[in-house]
Amino acid sequence: AGRMVQTVWDEIPSHYSGADIDVFIAMPNHIHGIIAIVGAGPRACPDSVKPRTNGQRRTNGQPRTTGQPQANGQPPANGQPQGGAPPGLSLSDVVHRYKTMTTKRYADGVKQQGWPPFSAKLWQRNFWEHIIPNEVELSAIREYIQNNPAQWELDRLNLNQVRRDKTT
Repeated sequence: AGRMVQTVWDEIPSHYSGADIDVFIAMPNHIHGIIAIVGAGPRACPDSVKPRTNGQRRTNGQPRTTGQPQANGQPPANGQPQGGAPPGLSLSDVVHRYKTMTTKRYADGVKQQGWPPFSAKLWQRNFWEHIIPNEVELSAIREYIQNNPAQWELDRLNLNQVRRDKTT
């Protein structure tokens, strides 16, 4: 299931030409990831970071080369989506599709591969979003996401941790 949610994450740019993915991690009961709406405009995020300008896309904390930037500093012209976000593209659209696709693929895994069934909804109704205003904050958030698995034993969402707390 973890590999499946990673695969659906990696597919986001192929479904939305104006969306780019950055660092991502799947935890036992939640995910962390950065999605950039490319060309969202200055009102969306003044002085925003454009993750593709260095020719890298990150997944699971590791850089993945998508090509070298052009001499003029523009994103690579290697078939990757260029220009701004399509009119009307929103982060909510991208997250909704991600949740829909992972839910369907998980349900298929339950039927075809014996994955544990889920009783209600696979995902919570909403999601947490934050505009990342600069490179310093982007770097700090990437580090937080990459280090999140090492903090799992202390996480308040870790059901094993909650049970240990109740018995002490």
